[in-house]
Amino acid sequence: MELHLVPIKKPAELNIILGQSHFIKTVEDLHEALVNAVPGIRFGLAFCEASGERLVRWSGTDEALIALARENALAIGAGHSFLIVLGNGFYPVNVLNAIKQVPEVCRIFCATANPVEVVIAESSQGRGILGVIDGSPPLGVEDEAGIAWRKEFLRRIGYKL
Repeated sequence: MELHLVPIKKPAELNIILGQSHFIKTVEDLHEALVNAVPGIRFGLAFCEASGERLVRWSGTDEALIALARENALAIGAGHSFLIVLGNGFYPVNVLNAIKQVPEVCRIFCATANPVEVVIAESSQGRGILGVIDGSPPLGVEDEAGIAWRKEFLRRIGYKL
């Protein structure tokens, strides 16, 4: 077995959701979940088929985001993995529960705008995702000023009352 780190290529401001599923209808079901959760959402979606033709299946509402999702999914190359690239101004917090409710979704590895490296194991059978490196390590522990800033920030952007 070999281990690989596959960096997700994307502009810094875009969010991604990386997950695992189990069936070819994932592409259509995730598409429907996204457009039903947030009308007008812009996204690209790619899914690595694990049997049969073993293609990267894809969908979305924005050609550039679709191309980015396909490119990254092909680089990851792990069967039954999917990658969603959300357009600027769209966030995982608004669609994550809808994605988790899709019956064939098994797990979510990450949902982030941070730089991401995907940890891949490769055997003679294929590739699998072991986990992700999401962002950078902590530089310290939050103090009282940090707590005050966090609480004010969440209320200012409308995520808390």
